[in-house]
Amino acid sequence: MRQAVRGPKVDDVAARVTETLSSLDLGQKVRPGDRVAVTAGSRGIANVATAIAATVAHLRALGAEPLVVPAMGSHGGGTAEGQVELLASYGITEATCGCPIVASMDTVTLAESKLGFPMQFDRVAADADHVVLVNRVKTHTMFTGPVESGLAKMAMIGLGKQAGAAIYHQAIVEHGWTTVIDDVVPVVLEKGKILAGVALVERGDEETARVEALPAEAILTDEPALLADSRRWMATLPFTDIDLLLVDEIGKNISGAGLDPTVVGRKDSLHMADPGRDLRVRFIAARNLSEDTHGNAIGVGIAEFCRSRLLRGMDVEATRLNAFTAGDIAPAMASLDFETDAEIVDTALSMIGLRAPDEARAVWMRNTLAVDVVACSDALRDEADLRDDIEVLTSPAPLPFDAEGNLPDFLPRSGW
Repeated sequence: MRQAVRGPKVDDVAARVTETLSSLDLGQKVRPGDRVAVTAGSRGIANVATAIAATVAHLRALGAEPLVVPAMGSHGGGTAEGQVELLASYGITEATCGCPIVASMDTVTLAESKLGFPMQFDRVAADADHVVLVNRVKTHTMFTGPVESGLAKMAMIGLGKQAGAAIYHQAIVEHGWTTVIDDVVPVVLEKGKILAGVALVERGDEETARVEALPAEAILTDEPALLADSRRWMATLPFTDIDLLLVDEIGKNISGAGLDPTVVGRKDSLHMADPGRDLRVRFIAARNLSEDTHGNAIGVGIAEFCRSRLLRGMDVEATRLNAFTAGDIAPAMASLDFETDAEIVDTALSMIGLRAPDEARAVWMRNTLAVDVVACSDALRDEADLRDDIEVLTSPAPLPFDAEGNLPDFLPRSGW
């Protein structure tokens, strides 16, 4: 079935980036020859390479000398080389950006927080004359507040590199997300010479729905409205009562948590329904790692079950480093694994209570970004037929297990 997509679509992202940056009149602050660091993060964001290239081109037109810096905390294995490799997997290279990519894990201390810790900041960015942030604005996988994942987080945690990300997450455990944001981000925006931010907002089919450039002084005040748009337009599961959710792939390119806990209803409680929402997913099965996650299997601990091949493809060191830096161990813990999909389905459906297996409410999807087209068990057909936001594409058919008991690697979006 196909869900109706909420939200507009930006048809020409590059043109929109240029338009919205032009409205800020950055030429009043940028002088010819100024070095401007443009950030690139560790997520698979729609049109991100295009947005970065357009930002670089706009800065060049002002006479600046732009460079791209990875802003992804500990990701990419916590090494400069790993972060450059991660960017390349998203199509972000020196050739596509039109400027050098300068990666380093070194940091400088911008100031001492009032909460009692040093504010760390990427040394390369600190040595530049200005910094322009480019990032997607969306809900955070762990924290809730007026700003969550977006420009403010990138300024603090992304540009904090591994050292800063670890300190900030420790402070968040002690003081809370919003308290740390309010303490750190204003200082980072000023002392880190943040010039502006380019915010990208997506809708549920991974298309860019909104692009806005914000001056540094407006990031904390204007980002909440962008977050509200993201919440309205984000991917959601089509049903709220699900016995088994089959997820083809998890990965850092998909979500900071590997699979987005907000989408699957696990943001506030790892293995039960989020008490603040109607959504209830009893069991989640992760079938594989995405290619672009480079072995980082963070999020496998959110699922109750996984295919054994996922654990074989796991880079244990990179996954643990991500978990330790974030101060959140459970998402890196291994779920119960089986060699075949059939074993997972049989086991899960034997534990769903009084419903017989042929009455199970099951959903199969590619990942937590791609939920516009999903496959659902026949028990959900009547509910789907009553919904004007769902189009049923195919008639019921048996799950397409092969001779070994496995499903295709990815959901066949046109049926089977």
